[in-house]
Amino acid sequence: MERFTVSELTGEIAALLGGSFDDIEVEGEISGFKAHGSGHWYFSLKDGDAVLNAAMFRNANARVRQPPRDGDRVIVRGAIDVYPPRGSYSLVVRAMQAAGAGDHLRRLEELRARLAAEGLFDVARKRPLPPVPRAIGVATSPSGAALHDIVRVVRNRFPSMPIYVSACRVQGEGAGADIARAIALLNAHGRSDVIIVGRGGGSAEDLWCFNDEAVVRAIVASRIPVVSAVGHEVDVSLSDFAADVRAATPSQAAELVTPVQAELSGYVTSLSERMRAAMQRRVAQQRDRVARVRLLHPRQRVERGRMRLDELDDRLREAVLRALVARRVRLASAARHLDVLSPLSVLVRGYAIVTHVQKAVTDAAALAPGDRVEVRLARGSVTAEVVAVRPAEP
Repeated sequence: MERFTVSELTGEIAALLGGSFDDIEVEGEISGFKAHGSGHWYFSLKDGDAVLNAAMFRNANARVRQPPRDGDRVIVRGAIDVYPPRGSYSLVVRAMQAAGAGDHLRRLEELRARLAAEGLFDVARKRPLPPVPRAIGVATSPSGAALHDIVRVVRNRFPSMPIYVSACRVQGEGAGADIARAIALLNAHGRSDVIIVGRGGGSAEDLWCFNDEAVVRAIVASRIPVVSAVGHEVDVSLSDFAADVRAATPSQAAELVTPVQAELSGYVTSLSERMRAAMQRRVAQQRDRVARVRLLHPRQRVERGRMRLDELDDRLREAVLRALVARRVRLASAARHLDVLSPLSVLVRGYAIVTHVQKAVTDAAALAPGDRVEVRLARGSVTAEVVAVRPAEP
């Protein structure tokens, strides 16, 4: 029989357990959860027959989006560790997810893909928010923090803005159908120009109803633009994809849909002043024009007409005179050109024009002795008889 000290035996057990259970998954219910000031989590996992102590250190639990609560069913992954001072073992958890989360995520992705294929998430169908809504509709729990935050922000920004609340459950069984019904009621009511749908933060299970197909279809079918405000900034649901605008929180949703009344009043006042100034300038201009217009006595109108007629007569005479002078200049120029081209100007220099049978003679061979010809000189003409013909030499 082998003998061990307590430390030796504990070490052997630690080595045995650590080597056999260094990467395992365990499913169970959270019990006795405690978040230590150091950032580490300590809790137990239990089922109907056993309890297992567990710890999840700060560097590992930082990756868990929401701390678990007693009663949550989870799947954890980690290794068995033995604590020698107490001779106890526990599970050191490296990762944690809600039990069944894998199936939920798979079904959620299938639903998202199917609704996206129908075009329910298309950006083209999303509508802009009204710049100044007549009233704001809210589909949420009347007792939740989300409604309180929305009302607070709206009252700070626009104290007189009406808010219509369509009460509904925002977690648990049947909440999806309740939210869809609340959206439909706000549409039937018809007094809101924008609707905020959402709730405050919570676990993934708490927010799951906003992934409900009925909620998505109710948002898409809404005639009124919808702002989705579910949980915190890191929480994303199918309602966010379907809504016309997604807000990170209910408070941000209220800011998106509510203008600042004081700023709006200042802008309207500025426009009114600019319009008043423009109208005053216009009236002053018209008054100046009226002041410059005076009614004339008929005699003055006749006298001014006569003066105008005399002025036009003078201008007409001047125009006619200028036209005559221009035509005389052109006529003299044309006459000079004609003189240059006229054969009579050549005769002055001692040349003559000989015609026979009323045709100009340019070739001596066209005549014969005895022919009578007319010889035109610069002054007068003579009749002559051809005595001899001397044709031009080749």
